[in-house]
Amino acid sequence: MPARGRPEARRFAAQSVRAGVAAAVRATDERDNADGHHGSAKYKTIRPGAEDEMEITDILDRDAIIPSLKVTSKRQVLEDLSARAAAATGLSKTEIFDVLQERERLGTTGVGGGVAVPHGKLARLDRLYACFARLDAPVDFDSVDDESVDLVFLLLAPETAGADHLKVLRRISRLLRDRSTCDALRSAPTQEMVLNLLAGHTHPKAA
Repeated sequence: MPARGRPEARRFAAQSVRAGVAAAVRATDERDNADGHHGSAKYKTIRPGAEDEMEITDILDRDAIIPSLKVTSKRQVLEDLSARAAAATGLSKTEIFDVLQERERLGTTGVGGGVAVPHGKLARLDRLYACFARLDAPVDFDSVDDESVDLVFLLLAPETAGADHLKVLRRISRLLRDRSTCDALRSAPTQEMVLNLLAGHTHPKAA
């Protein structure tokens, strides 16, 4: 039987995106949990005892929102966001970039609709970290639907962050599958408005 070609593979992945969290996002994290990175005693919560109350604003602030990132390739996106994450977390750019690249080799995090959610786990990271970028011009991200990407949500987590990491991925995936929200994010004039949209504090039609 011939191997599944690239177009067919992307159509298959796109069906998983529409069904829930993108298959490309979910596969690695389920594998991590199977390796033992789960259970309430094994990960650092965002706020002690407040896992179910987690808000995007607990891990993303206005300074981590890039309203117009000038890049021309997927690699440049990952390099730039790695540098910004390094400055915020104290880890090295190379360490972060290598983790993101390894994740992309397992399967694209371009989940469709012009959106990418690159993510990874790092042993020396002690908290969840997020960054959001609106690209100055769309770039090819090997997305499941072949569309270029212009909205990128980066998520980094401690190696032992099981439930918190997955909850953020699910929340962001649901939010960014909504076309009206993505349209509002593309046109939002301020970082504060982008943050409110991502946090669900502003309805897209009011943005």
